[in-house]
Amino acid sequence: MSETSGTPLQFQLRKLGHVVLNVTDLEASVRFYTDVLGLQVSDRYPDSMVPGGMVFMRCNADHHGVALVGGAKKSDRTSLNHFAFEVATLDEVFRTRTWLRKHGVPIVFEGRRRAGCQIAVEFQDPDGNNLEIYWGIDQIGTNGYVRPASEWRQARTLEDAVANLPPGQRLPLFST
Repeated sequence: MSETSGTPLQFQLRKLGHVVLNVTDLEASVRFYTDVLGLQVSDRYPDSMVPGGMVFMRCNADHHGVALVGGAKKSDRTSLNHFAFEVATLDEVFRTRTWLRKHGVPIVFEGRRRAGCQIAVEFQDPDGNNLEIYWGIDQIGTNGYVRPASEWRQARTLEDAVANLPPGQRLPLFST
């Protein structure tokens, strides 16, 4: 049950899926996370796609657990881009969207961005922190295969994301 409304939640968060940090020196941060912490790079966005560039890294089979966005201004505090929670089913992503709307939470993005190919709803908490609830992030096998950028299928609604799947992404049977 939701603590404040007494209404049961229509979805269940399974795990903290990934964290995206804004960093001042993208390459120095990539070296730290790969050389010092042992993460592996899955994908990169050039500066032309995301100002400052963006690097996706993993420590397990998920396409990314940590991503870095370059070009942040130096400050006394760190800067969080967003953090994401995984749900078990695509149906839960649709129910999350309905739940957020019912509770007056503005949705800042829904659908599928690019790398990782997860279907998601993005929104902000009361302090303006960016959050994401998603299903279906690409998994990186033991052979290290990462989906090429030519297979990404950007979508700006959940319905479009479902209608335009990237190769190999399969939908479970569900109803919205």
